[in-house]
Amino acid sequence: MSLEMLAPIMFVSLIFFLLIGYPVAFALSAVGLLFSWIGIHFDLLRPELLQALPRQVFDIMRNDTLLAIPFFTFMGLILERSGMAEAMLDTIGQLFGRVRGGIAYAVIFVGALLAATTGVVAASVISMGLISLPIMLRYGYDQRVATGVIAASGTLAQIIPPSLVLIVLADQLGTSVGDMYAAAMLPGLLLCVFYAMYIFSISLFRPQWVPALPPEARTLRGGKLMLQVLLVMVPPLLLIFLVLGTIFLGIATPTEGGAMGAVGAIVLAMINRKLDIRLLKQAMDSTLKLTTFVVFILIGARVFRIAFLGVNGDQWVEHLLTALPGGEIGFLVAVNIMVFFLAFFLDFFEIAFILVPLLAPVAQSLGIDLVWFGVILAVNMQTSFMHPPFGFALFYLRSVAPKEVKSSSIYKGAIPFVLIQIVMIGLVIAFPSLTTVFRDKEIVVDESKSEQVLEQLSIDNAALPENAIPAGSDASAASGEAADDGAALLKQLSGQ
Repeated sequence: MSLEMLAPIMFVSLIFFLLIGYPVAFALSAVGLLFSWIGIHFDLLRPELLQALPRQVFDIMRNDTLLAIPFFTFMGLILERSGMAEAMLDTIGQLFGRVRGGIAYAVIFVGALLAATTGVVAASVISMGLISLPIMLRYGYDQRVATGVIAASGTLAQIIPPSLVLIVLADQLGTSVGDMYAAAMLPGLLLCVFYAMYIFSISLFRPQWVPALPPEARTLRGGKLMLQVLLVMVPPLLLIFLVLGTIFLGIATPTEGGAMGAVGAIVLAMINRKLDIRLLKQAMDSTLKLTTFVVFILIGARVFRIAFLGVNGDQWVEHLLTALPGGEIGFLVAVNIMVFFLAFFLDFFEIAFILVPLLAPVAQSLGIDLVWFGVILAVNMQTSFMHPPFGFALFYLRSVAPKEVKSSSIYKGAIPFVLIQIVMIGLVIAFPSLTTVFRDKEIVVDESKSEQVLEQLSIDNAALPENAIPAGSDASAASGEAADDGAALLKQLSGQ
């Protein structure tokens, strides 16, 4: 057995374990440890390879970026139960009620607001499914249109900040969460516009599928309606500014923004008189479960990655993908096709923790902006919530939909929105500027000074013999810290 054979066998073995339903965190760890033992047994790997594991676990535990996940999850769960979604859907539905497709427009609008305040797909889909779906069916909406727009609007929480997906992708790609949030804002808003355009086209060609609310259903009129809109809209907009505005303006980090959002959600729940011990206990319990789930997957991914790098898996992936025709565009098209089909079987956490660390070095070697790359993947992974067999948004909606709604209608209703998302992927690839509108200008580095620093670093590293530092040793850790110091010095030279 040769070292070159282990990388593809290891990758295929992982996919096999995942497809048979083995828990992803344990599948990652088991495959990593198994192939480490095989490599060591056949003298292809050194036993010191596994000495890196303790440090990898501590790196996860001290990662400040991941702290944003429990904060935003807690905020979303509190808001889901605070009555905010119900009030927004009722008021915005009344506002657009006289227009054909008015309730569908309200669902898209409220879905975007919930995405910007909760960042949790399940909360958005379940809330809108419970509140708006019965109303839409009662007044004659087609089942496919009603279920499709609810599921698609709920998945906006995947791409509109503060999305958990963007936090995870930023961590795995080694980019700033703030940059990822800013880059994803315009594509997320464009998706809302495309959803609304689809509903508008239906109102023109199939008006009986999206009827307006009858006059007796529009209970709020005139000044009373506008006052209600202000009362309902101001609190979530203030919360959005508190969370996202402070992050974009550089006042707060994503973790600090998440903490402020969690406090703001508690305040809103108190205002709506929905805050009690039971609510807090449920939110904290669910937050703990999700955060633990993420951390265990991260640990398993680190175990797998150590072994995969040990068998030169990174080189195998790079050679495989850089050999594709078309250069940068060919790589992006191939990767997105692969991610789209893997999303039929894996959820976004699994793709982010397994595949993205393997793709990031290849993308970087091709000169691809990793923030742009991350937004493309985020839009792509959004489709994983919308297609079978593991379309979680469809499952969430099925769990709360009335019995008369057929499962086939839910799946058929999702198809146009999946196509819209695929079009959005193509647009982000074709027009990278869509991700730079809200981002800071590019950092300019003094090339002469940076070359001097890099030359000095290379001289220092050249003093060490090749392969003198085993993976995971204290010396290896020290060299990594030296590299970090070099990166910090480069930032100083750039004036940042």
